[in-house]
Amino acid sequence: MVRRTILLVLSVSAVLLSQESGATAALEKLRGLAGDWEGSVEWTGARTSHGTMNAKYYTTGNGSAVVEDLISDGTPVMTSVYHLDGSDLRMTHYCGAQNQPRLKANRIAVGEGALDFGFVDITNLKSPDAPHVVGMEMRLLAPDHITVTFLFDAAGKQSRERIDLRRAKETK
Repeated sequence: MVRRTILLVLSVSAVLLSQESGATAALEKLRGLAGDWEGSVEWTGARTSHGTMNAKYYTTGNGSAVVEDLISDGTPVMTSVYHLDGSDLRMTHYCGAQNQPRLKANRIAVGEGALDFGFVDITNLKSPDAPHVVGMEMRLLAPDHITVTFLFDAAGKQSRERIDLRRAKETK
């Protein structure tokens, strides 16, 4: 019985440490995105459109948070802030729809370059049917190539906003 209890405690500790180190490793990967990015955006589903979208990543809070500014026509239109909350990786998205969904990473696969965030709650939602982000998928495809896909709901109609970004070439 004592042996079984010790094994259970060790197993739970290993899972918690794995989750914490996964979130920490993911935040470290996000820190590595610092700089300017160029790319495109494509909406599919209930909403369809496409265009250009750029991004700027930088750290704040003495390195404790990573800021993602999504930029259209030279103007930031959305901002997301990634940070740890204990052993969780969290994100607050300051949306162009003028609300602020808060998300938590429910899948962290750093080796695969996959971060999937699920909806926790939202501030400033005008009505339950108002357009808002309900999830986000980030794929770290290469050091100079990522995709960010927002899962969007408006009155029960789903859309995906896929942003494909490549690190901007430095100009001298």
